[in-house]
Amino acid sequence: MRQERGSRKFIVAYFAAVALLAALRPAAGSPSAPVGSPSAPVAICRPASSAPSSPCPAPHPILSVPSYDACFPDSNHVQLLSARRWGVSPVRDRSEAEARKKELVYAGCSPFYHVDPLRQSIPYLVPRAAILLQDIGRSFHDSLLVKGLPLQLFTVTSVLRTQADVARLRQYNVNATENSCHLFGTTFDISYTRFFPLQVPGGRRCRAVRDDTLKYILSEVLRDTREAGRCHVKYEKKQKCFHITVR
Repeated sequence: MRQERGSRKFIVAYFAAVALLAALRPAAGSPSAPVGSPSAPVAICRPASSAPSSPCPAPHPILSVPSYDACFPDSNHVQLLSARRWGVSPVRDRSEAEARKKELVYAGCSPFYHVDPLRQSIPYLVPRAAILLQDIGRSFHDSLLVKGLPLQLFTVTSVLRTQADVARLRQYNVNATENSCHLFGTTFDISYTRFFPLQVPGGRRCRAVRDDTLKYILSEVLRDTREAGRCHVKYEKKQKCFHITVR
């Protein structure tokens, strides 16, 4: 009797378990939702060609210098010491200058600057000063490029003066001194009001840039060159130029 009851309980429990498994099987064994259905995660692939390109670097800012007088204070007395150290002995006149070209190099032509038609000086410098002028021109072009501006040429307005040139100049220029640094071939003047757009192939010129903007950039270059110990610089208000002597 007890065996029959036990068998009956086992059969009831067995069929109950089978029924429970049968009920659970459709949910557990149902296939997963297909890719692309609302309930399935979707992977977004972007072709390499549609990836955004890296942005171009922003142009460097134009800052100028805090003060022209404070940044370029080198008086004639200070510049004269370097002129006498690195320069030639004063040249008497143009004829003597022609005979002393072994001591001087021609500085009247360059891809980095423009030389004004010279009436009171001649386009010669000692090699040390000629290299300085060339480097200033190259640095000026580099600065224009990194600031996103078209290339321009600054203007050199005075270079080597003979003693005869200085004597004539003093007749109508009260600022001219008998002990001019220009006598030694170490000194040149760069105008801060006269610039020329560089002419590109085809006869076209680069777009013009405001002179005051170019003055700001030139002043940055001269400040850095002076702080590197390569030159003295005086800001000339009446002559509208930077008066520069090699160190």
